[in-house]
Amino acid sequence: MAEVQVKEDSGKGGKVRSKKQNTRVDMTPMVDLGFLLITFFMFTTTFSKPNVMDLGLPAKPKENQKPPDTEIKLSNSISIIIGKDNKVFYHQEDQAGLNDETLIETNFDRDGITKVIEKAKAGAADKDKFTVIIKPTDDAVYKNFVDILDEMAITKNERYGVTDIKPWELAVYKKKVGE
Repeated sequence: MAEVQVKEDSGKGGKVRSKKQNTRVDMTPMVDLGFLLITFFMFTTTFSKPNVMDLGLPAKPKENQKPPDTEIKLSNSISIIIGKDNKVFYHQEDQAGLNDETLIETNFDRDGITKVIEKAKAGAADKDKFTVIIKPTDDAVYKNFVDILDEMAITKNERYGVTDIKPWELAVYKKKVGE
């Protein structure tokens, strides 16, 4: 409890002044108010909830069950390479057909990667088995990876996979970006 003390002085000339009483300030209500405010703000504050993205993962095969065939035809797939500096490339080629001209750069907007995926899906031999293969490089940022996963939801592609970039793709990519 805090108190304010006033020192009495008789003054000059022997005149007696009226006696002043000690002034006392009780801080207890102020402390109570502080705790009430703290609890009020704690109960009314909404904490940020973590954003969660659903990844549709295949079920684990049983012991005696044969694993599914994972071979994907080039006509039913598109490979997307996420590079550094917000660059994204795509191709639908094998090792023999991939070069500087067939590795094409696009961007992350609606007229970029969205149109590319929709066009590739429209030209697929079997649209039900159309698969997008996402291949981030070591220089790719997480935000771009999440943007590509968002594109899968936007274009309604339920079949996609994330894998490492192959060495022959990496060589063409590095040549394309000038490394």
